[in-house]
Amino acid sequence: MTVKAIIFDAYGTLLDVYSVGALAERLFPGKGAAIAVMWRDKQIEYTRLRTLCDRFVDFWQVTGDALDYACEAQGVDLTAAARTALMAEYEELSAFPENQATLTRLQEAGLPMGVLTNGSDAMIKAALGASKLDGFFDHVLSVDSVGKFKTAPEVYQMGPDAFGCAASDILFVSSNCWDICGATWFGYHTIWLNRYEQPMERLGVEPHARGKSLTDVADYALG
Repeated sequence: MTVKAIIFDAYGTLLDVYSVGALAERLFPGKGAAIAVMWRDKQIEYTRLRTLCDRFVDFWQVTGDALDYACEAQGVDLTAAARTALMAEYEELSAFPENQATLTRLQEAGLPMGVLTNGSDAMIKAALGASKLDGFFDHVLSVDSVGKFKTAPEVYQMGPDAFGCAASDILFVSSNCWDICGATWFGYHTIWLNRYEQPMERLGVEPHARGKSLTDVADYALG
């Protein structure tokens, strides 16, 4: 394909959502990793339920609700101070190590780039700023503007609207296989970054390409 623009998912793709586990482990020894995994799983589950039932709240609230659930499920006492500290981590998530070099390579090649995220406007701007990725993107698109979460078609439509081209001319990048399935169904050209060596979802749809890091995205997009 001829790539006219690239859209990246943020959480899990550009930003390491499991980096919160380090603080969780310091706060709750022996349970940090389990809390991080359950927190993420419940966070995504709540976005789906809220979209299905038309009960949208922003991603900050969803993230807090998911944290409360995960901590109770793991049997830990989440104090107000611990909750504040863990929530603050979502505004300072670690970027993956190859991001800066790869995004610089794509930017120097003249490819327009954007982010399309479930994150609220405030959350994603803070996280991209903290990770020093904010200077790479022509558009940072939050689901706040449509009041639904991925994989609603209204969310994916924001990409073609922002870049002024067909979805099939845009390379959509995500490490979340469910997101890749939704984007492929919508009509994007997709590449799944299987960072965590997960099996393909059984949904009758396949990404156009696969990789393991952002480096693979640049290699694919630039030929």
